Amino acid sequence: MCKDKQLFTIFAVVTFLFFLGTGGNICLAADPITIRAEHLSQAPKGLQDSVWKQILPISVPVQGRDVLSGSKNIVSAQAAYTDEFLYFKLSWNDPTRSVVKQSWKFDGRSWHHQEGNEDRIALLFETTRINKFATRGCAVTCHSPPDVPKKEWKFTTMTSAEKGDLWHWKSARSAPYKYADDGWLTVFGNPTGSYRETGRRNDVGAGGDIKNHTKEGSKPLYMQDPAKKSSVPGFLLLEEAVKIDNYSIFKTGDIIPFRLPVKPSGSRFDVKAESQWKDGYWTVILSRKLDTGHGDDVSFNPLKRYSFAMAVFDDSGDDHSKATTPMILTFDH
Repeated sequence: MCKDKQLFTIFAVVTFLFFLGTGGNICLAADPITIRAEHLSQAPKGLQDSVWKQILPISVPVQGRDVLSGSKNIVSAQAAYTDEFLYFKLSWNDPTRSVVKQSWKFDGRSWHHQEGNEDRIALLFETTRINKFATRGCAVTCHSPPDVPKKEWKFTTMTSAEKGDLWHWKSARSAPYKYADDGWLTVFGNPTGSYRETGRRNDVGAGGDIKNHTKEGSKPLYMQDPAKKSSVPGFLLLEEAVKIDNYSIFKTGDIIPFRLPVKPSGSRFDVKAESQWKDGYWTVILSRKLDTGHGDDVSFNPLKRYSFAMAVFDDSGDDHSKATTPMILTFDH
């Protein structure tokens, strides 16, 4: 008994020293959370369709790190599919609807960016096998050791043979067009338009957003076209914007969005979205064809299972809360 106690003490000390050496960031293997997609004969008709009441919701714990360290939340996840489409219904607590994304505000003399970003949720599916992704989830692709400066963190796979399919819903930049930005993940590099090395790439097609500012960056360049009624009140779509030629028309307190959503098309527009913020909760339905026919998307076969990961962003353009457990998508048939 004494010898066993000594061995236990040595084990505990070694474990504690290892914990300190990793900065407290130990990713232990855990049984994956399984989300089962129920087969439907007809597509669900929106967020309030009664069919969702018949599908068991699965609670997915998410937890933050860095500035969000200690923040915890639960995403209620449901999945369904028809012979052609896959659907996810995701709901999570968020006391504030964040869609500001640094909008411009006029103080009577000059323009300033408002504080505030946007809420988001992202799903990453394994397209080709990503080493250890099935057992460690997005901890494998978010390479951010505690001793590496945050500016050097990379979202990437380790080799070009490993690829992921990224669905990225954004409350300020994709929600106005009712879609989730569709991209893919590979080994890091400098993709067009990126300010840093990353493994993220956009699917083929138009989408995303542009920054609304003049060349010197001191004020907005675009405003809502007075001849067009805004199709999404509170947002400024690029296709409905005109250049500002007379700044004297603005009064104190006027607000103009800083990020203008671009009309999506092509493979980048594959993932459609319906969303609602109500009573302190976001609810989002993401849907996509099982097989889009596009090489930059994962092709879902209901006879197979798929590893994936989830991340939630609360009023953030950077830090997020990610699922703490690997996830598996299966299909009922």
